[in-house]
Amino acid sequence: MNRLQNQQSPYLLQHAENPVDWYPWCDEAFKKAKAENKPVFLSIGYATCHWCHVMAHESFEDEQVAELMNNAFVNIKVDREERPDIDNTYMTICQMLTGRGGWPLTIIMTPEKEPFFAATYIPKQSRQRMQGMVDLIPQIHKIWTDDKKRVMDSVKKIKNGFSKSLQLGQSKGDLSADVTTQALRLLEGQFDQTHGGFGSQPKFPSPHNLLFLLRYADYHQHENALKMVETTLTQMRLGGIWDHIGGGFHRYSTNAEWLLPHFEKMLYDQAMLLLAYAEGWRLTSDPLYKQTCYEIFSYLDRKMKSPEGAYYSAEDADSDGEEGKFYVWEKETIFDLLPESDAGLFCDIYNINNNGNYRDEATGRYTGRNIPHLNEPVDTIADKRQADAGELAQSLKRIRNSLKNAREKRVHPLLDDKILTDWNGLLMAAFATAGTIFQDDAFTDAAKEIEEFLYDRMISADHTMLHRYRREDAAIDGMADDYSACIWGLIELHQTTLNPEYLEKAVSLQKSFNEQFWDDDHGGYYFTSQSGEELLGRQKEMYDGALPSSNSIAALNGFRLSRLTGDMTFDDQSDQIFSVFSELIEYNPSGYTFALIPLLVKEHHPAEIAVTGPAESSQVEQFLNYFHTADRFRYSVLLKTDQNADRVEKSSEFLKPFNIGEKAAVYVCRNFSCDAPVQSVEELKKLLKR
Repeated sequence: MNRLQNQQSPYLLQHAENPVDWYPWCDEAFKKAKAENKPVFLSIGYATCHWCHVMAHESFEDEQVAELMNNAFVNIKVDREERPDIDNTYMTICQMLTGRGGWPLTIIMTPEKEPFFAATYIPKQSRQRMQGMVDLIPQIHKIWTDDKKRVMDSVKKIKNGFSKSLQLGQSKGDLSADVTTQALRLLEGQFDQTHGGFGSQPKFPSPHNLLFLLRYADYHQHENALKMVETTLTQMRLGGIWDHIGGGFHRYSTNAEWLLPHFEKMLYDQAMLLLAYAEGWRLTSDPLYKQTCYEIFSYLDRKMKSPEGAYYSAEDADSDGEEGKFYVWEKETIFDLLPESDAGLFCDIYNINNNGNYRDEATGRYTGRNIPHLNEPVDTIADKRQADAGELAQSLKRIRNSLKNAREKRVHPLLDDKILTDWNGLLMAAFATAGTIFQDDAFTDAAKEIEEFLYDRMISADHTMLHRYRREDAAIDGMADDYSACIWGLIELHQTTLNPEYLEKAVSLQKSFNEQFWDDDHGGYYFTSQSGEELLGRQKEMYDGALPSSNSIAALNGFRLSRLTGDMTFDDQSDQIFSVFSELIEYNPSGYTFALIPLLVKEHHPAEIAVTGPAESSQVEQFLNYFHTADRFRYSVLLKTDQNADRVEKSSEFLKPFNIGEKAAVYVCRNFSCDAPVQSVEELKKLLKR
């Protein structure tokens, strides 16, 4: 056992028995490096990362490589999901030096945390153009020992380059009036007309693109924007990226057809895709989208939910030492498990054959293994077979359950059972939204459970946050993602329940976020707080990659809070975010699609809706029901009754003049100028169309 044995991170614990003398990220490691005049070998990854496992098996579990590493370096392991601040800093360095990034991330640096070498996966032995660990380590050791000036010259150049990256988010400018249209055109150029999604391969779900396009389609009545969403949502759900046996989405597809996934399942993907499918159903009423939402919910409840009510981080891609082994099927196995008629039906519809339906990446040969996937929706298949769609769907569900029960007996992928505040904040937002759209308290109650967990374990009385929880241990100071995601989740929970407590909490967290993370000189939010470990400098994030960035979510939150509270300082901060990142957004608007959503909303007459009346009024209920499938970004709804008036006025002072009469009434306000109240849904519809 090395020094990782007492850590909470499942990723670090995976390496606790390596012969490498690993340290966690700590002062002790850097002091040792300084005292012994050794460089630091930093390896960053996460528990469900396939290539992290490969490098571990090849090198970190190998006695020869471990001896080289222990002699030449002080070695540090970091879980990128526990310390995204460290990962962000050194990933920026890697991208600067190599033009690409990924995990495992390998950094070699001075005892002062100043990098001079960066790479991702490194094999044990050199091959082709890749230098292996057994050749690299002696070379680095020799340079460090014999040519320190060369090392420090590299350090200086790298630090100068990194300092320029810190200037991103310091511009002052206005975005073009047509920036949302520019983003649409770029997405149209990247769109795969046949299979959906954007780009060729590998292909990522990018749900924030879909959320942007859904609103663009809604506001502009833009048929192609909606078509891009529908094609993508449908093809992903039919493809192998969806686990047809157990539910949930895999991380991404390695090919354009959504067939061959990278098999890990991440909580944040389930959260954002649940939101995209729910919003997709809201606009299209496609039953496949609603079914997908419920099956994501079922998967999360069954596999990812902790006893405390929050949700774990991820399931691994690998099991029994092989990527995807848990998920793939040989045709013969299916016929052994099922009655012949059931096996034949399943194999026919889900494209299972003797040769296998995907090729080995290295050899190009078919493997004999199959990933279940559909060529078209079950309803369409039933029509072509002149079969009853309902009966076919029930038969397939029964067969899938039989296969799921059989699959449960296999060696399971690792469950990364740490709980992350930011990812649970995203899921809280998704659950709360789905609860309204589907009018189902099961989703809403799940969102409430997350909120209760966070305020019980992760958020203190002074509205500061922690980032990671595992086995009764809450630790690591919260970062910008934690605050922005939780504030978003609280806003959505308020909009679903109209309980002013959630709005009050959102406002309190936002104020704490502002105090600790806001850049007073330029605007925008740093990724780390004032008291956080600074490393090479405080960065800001805006790019919407695998997830919406902290500043993108914060821009939406500021807009939403201003409309719900009447405090326009929140909106001013939202506008400043767009100003300081204007150069970046203008350069590539399609890289900031989540950030552009509040701009889209602002362009199309957002309204604040105040519903007043007796608490038990059926008229009040009718008005609220009208907004269940309305765009909750565009219409900010507040409820003032005889039971909550004092509390709701405390957080939303502009409601004070609105009287509560015997009959329900609705006030529609735009730019905080309100029309005369209306007292019927028909009048409300007319007013909103103006």
